[in-house]
Amino acid sequence: MTRVALVTGAARGIGAATVRGLAADGWAVLAVDRCADDPALPYRLGRREELDQVVAEASAMAGDPGAVRAVVADARDGDQLNAAVAAAERHWGGLDAAVAVAGVIAGGVPFWEMPVEQERAVLDIDLGGVLNLARAAMPALLRRPEPRSGRFLAVASAAATRGMPMLAAYCAAKAGVTGLIRALAAELGGTGITANAVSPGSTDTPILAESARLYGLPSGESFAAQQPVRRLLEPDEVAAALVWLAGEGSSAMTGAVVPVDGGLAL
Repeated sequence: MTRVALVTGAARGIGAATVRGLAADGWAVLAVDRCADDPALPYRLGRREELDQVVAEASAMAGDPGAVRAVVADARDGDQLNAAVAAAERHWGGLDAAVAVAGVIAGGVPFWEMPVEQERAVLDIDLGGVLNLARAAMPALLRRPEPRSGRFLAVASAAATRGMPMLAAYCAAKAGVTGLIRALAAELGGTGITANAVSPGSTDTPILAESARLYGLPSGESFAAQQPVRRLLEPDEVAAALVWLAGEGSSAMTGAVVPVDGGLAL
């Protein structure tokens, strides 16, 4: 039986890499993204044409034009995520993994000077989007017959445990993700479904480029020196950990937050 995954934030970055990685590993994947900018945020978000390109690439990797499908949905909208989950079940007969990758960043000023609308965008997408996906996906994961091997996965950040100046809302949201994962793991005990997260370090994504701008740095490459590997991580490297966590080999792990950070947390 083909295993089925849903991935948010799929148009670019770690989300896009995860869609490609899962497809290459034989999964059917519903690739979900908002595909629109946010008026509260000063940088460009993913586009529909980027999502379609990811779907085309991933389908080619799977060797099946129907293995990957795109859905436009906002992670902040529970009804839209419910509809996306229903679409996955309708197309492929069920859901085996939900991967919450959608995220944004904002800040660049002390927290008390941060515009409220930017704070709300960060919290509502980076934490609220994970909560919404869990609420939408968990009933579908539980609908799979026993013995189950469902997976709920999320992308946290090294910012969940490091105090990063001028990124307070982002740090708070990512710390919330790790708390949610631990609680879900406890709640899911005995169901056959696990909950885990990865905690990336500085990864070559649009969020890192925006972080560099917020700090007045020339590019994301400026962050490379803070990691013991002395380079930025590639999205595919973080996605590889998510693909492994989605698979059978991670069956003994739940409630874990796996650092994929080039040693940043050392």
